[in-house]
Amino acid sequence: MIFYLVYMLSIIVLILHFTGWLLRRNMEWAVLAAAVALFSVNILDYMGMI
Repeated sequence: MIFYLVYMLSIIVLILHFTGWLLRRNMEWAVLAAAVALFSVNILDYMGMI
C-alpha cells in the first residue's frame, strides 16, 4: 500500500514541478524529497522489507 502511495505522491510532485507551481512557491526541494522517498521504497521493496 505504501508503495502505491509514494508513487502517486511522486507523480503529483512531478506534475507540480513541470507546471511551475513549486518554483513559484519556492518548494523545489519537494522534487528531491520525492526522489529520495521513491528510491528508498524501491530498495525496501526489492529487499522484501515492505
